[in-house]
Amino acid sequence: MKTSILAVGTELLFGQTVNTNAAFLSDKLNHMGFDVMYHFVVGDNPARLKEKLAEAFSDTDLVILTGGLGPTQDDLTKEMVAEYMGRNMYLDEEVIEQLKGFFEKRGRKMTENNVKQAYLPEGCTPFYNASGTAPGFALSVDGKTAICLPGPPREMMWLWDNGVRAYLEQFMDKKMFYRVIRTIGIGESDLETILMPVIDGQTDPTVATYAKEGECTLRVASQRDTIEEAEAAVREMTERIDALVGDYIYSYDDEDLKDVVVRILKEKGLRITSAESCTGGLFPASITDVAGASDVLSSAYVTYSNESKIKELNVPAEIIDRYGVVSPQVAKAMAEGARVRAGADIAVSVTGYAGPEADPGHEAGEAYIGYAMGDNIGFYEVRTSRNERKWNRNYILLRMLRAVYLLIK
Repeated sequence: MKTSILAVGTELLFGQTVNTNAAFLSDKLNHMGFDVMYHFVVGDNPARLKEKLAEAFSDTDLVILTGGLGPTQDDLTKEMVAEYMGRNMYLDEEVIEQLKGFFEKRGRKMTENNVKQAYLPEGCTPFYNASGTAPGFALSVDGKTAICLPGPPREMMWLWDNGVRAYLEQFMDKKMFYRVIRTIGIGESDLETILMPVIDGQTDPTVATYAKEGECTLRVASQRDTIEEAEAAVREMTERIDALVGDYIYSYDDEDLKDVVVRILKEKGLRITSAESCTGGLFPASITDVAGASDVLSSAYVTYSNESKIKELNVPAEIIDRYGVVSPQVAKAMAEGARVRAGADIAVSVTGYAGPEADPGHEAGEAYIGYAMGDNIGFYEVRTSRNERKWNRNYILLRMLRAVYLLIK
């Protein structure tokens, strides 16, 4: 079903608010098999809103609108949708009761203008909002369907999960199943080239590649008459993909690399430590983002100066003097020193230049990641060719996680 997303709000045009709703809805709709053709953004202007609504419906059958459902005078989305689709408004008593309960629970008095939120177009399907005050609704007229949702992302997502998704299932001719495969260590162009035998001339299942910072994602999707047929088609395609690029795949279920690393460490009963300079503690911060990190993280060291590397990690001063602090030798010594001091099973380290400056003979984004697990001590070289400090630090962190993953997978 051809679909448009129309975001309403002058604050979006001013750049005061980022339109995360459109990204969320596009992702969810795409996974259900809806073809999102357009994104529109319009300010709180009735005439322009109706103009964009007409433009959207000229080429699509489903328009999902976000924003403009509040109690103030400039919140006119549902009124314009009702007018465009030839429907009058009615007062929904259930919304009135919900609004009263919402304000009573918070010890506040409901102002008269809040009643405006209880008016909905006649013949619509209401989506009552337990996450806020403004209800959403769906209205279908002559084969065209408008769905109006609140602008605050938390409320919009709650209504999606608690009404909108189920409502949209009636428009799905076939059953959709998809799998998101995540890879690291290979660029999007190389990934597509290797996968060309399964991508070229594809019909169903479809395989799409998406580049992310430092990694690539594959989405394998199928629409069949039954969910079992769709799952089987995706499973068969996944096996073909695995045969071609399995060495780069770290998740078949859209997991973050940090989640995968923590899960495997827990499964194998391993404890890890880290030693960092240029990333300044990003590695343990990422690990502790994951529930259960206390089972796997032993300790962590931020050794920014040469002196701290010598004192805290027992890195021999002569290694620093001979090879330089940003070198494979120092990275390996940092990892082994951290592993011994922490009594951990695994250690990962990094020394490098986050940028934008670097010492003579070096470049921003140059780093060496050390690892130590028993007698297995080694390093990986990183060169981002960027002078963007934040990007470099995050990319180096991802490579540290990958180094650990390769050790324990």
